[in-house]
Amino acid sequence: MKTRLSAGLLAAALLAAGCGGGGDNTGGGDTGGGQQPAKVGLITKTETNPFFVKMKEGAEKASKAEGMELMTAAGKFDGDNAAQITAIENMVAAGVKGILITPSDTKAIVPAIKKARDTGTLVIALDTPTDPQDATDALFATDNFKAGELIGQYAKAAMAGKPAKIATLDLAPGITVGQLRHDGFLKGYGIAEGDPSIVCSQDTRGDQAKGQTAMENCLQKAPDINVVYTINEPAALGAYTALKAKGREKDVLIVSVDGGCTGVKAVQAGQIAATSQQYPIRMAEMGVKAVSDFAKTGKKVSGYTDTGVTLITDKALDGVNAKDTAFGLANCWG
Repeated sequence: MKTRLSAGLLAAALLAAGCGGGGDNTGGGDTGGGQQPAKVGLITKTETNPFFVKMKEGAEKASKAEGMELMTAAGKFDGDNAAQITAIENMVAAGVKGILITPSDTKAIVPAIKKARDTGTLVIALDTPTDPQDATDALFATDNFKAGELIGQYAKAAMAGKPAKIATLDLAPGITVGQLRHDGFLKGYGIAEGDPSIVCSQDTRGDQAKGQTAMENCLQKAPDINVVYTINEPAALGAYTALKAKGREKDVLIVSVDGGCTGVKAVQAGQIAATSQQYPIRMAEMGVKAVSDFAKTGKKVSGYTDTGVTLITDKALDGVNAKDTAFGLANCWG
């Protein structure tokens, strides 16, 4: 017993020192009678992306409200599966009741999650489902297929029957959130994978610089592109930069997903035509509450909970439900 306790304390110390984001003691210390607050862990893809920064803020607020101790960790880059595995192992050793995770590699992380669940730890995916989805106890996330479908419907309505030359600036292979948004866009636009109207597809990893390069490559391949689907707003702004350099920024329709403040301002400025807004704070708050309930009652949450998505645009179109950028700015993040 003594050896196990020492290992747990060492793991907690390592987590606080070097797991991307450190450990935040938000539980207020001893709760009285010598009982320590229950611990909850949050593991995000990175600690720099504004989406995950806001998610962490939501978890901090919720853990304080629930009287819990929050531990946080993050990958050094999007796709850093090894760091997320280490964080899971350290958090389990430190005695967390539950782990909230946005998986970087939705398949490769599954064995580590299974080991954590086998110890009785509740594991909830936030934002990005694992592959398979039931590898976690529950999922609190945007309906990413719907997010893509909304901007696909908008793009179709905006083109008003004009022949489309579409570029898709995607995420990366093997990441479910990217595939779901891509597939949703196609359904919303009313086309299937391989449709001849899709003239170029490039991966961007959701990065602005890579989005710009991808758009430059697509313009070389198909200079007459007139619709651009992007996995997120950084990729969209990269695409806009490339289009502007060619003098095409005013005649190409760009649609995206995320709803961060920078992205909503880009919609307001006319750089992006429309975006699907999601809500990271809500995901984190719901996740912490579920772990808190588990710590108190032993009851585990299960299944998928939709945390909401809203189409944001200042150019409303008939038949497409949307809110304007005033709503978007009131509910944005970053």
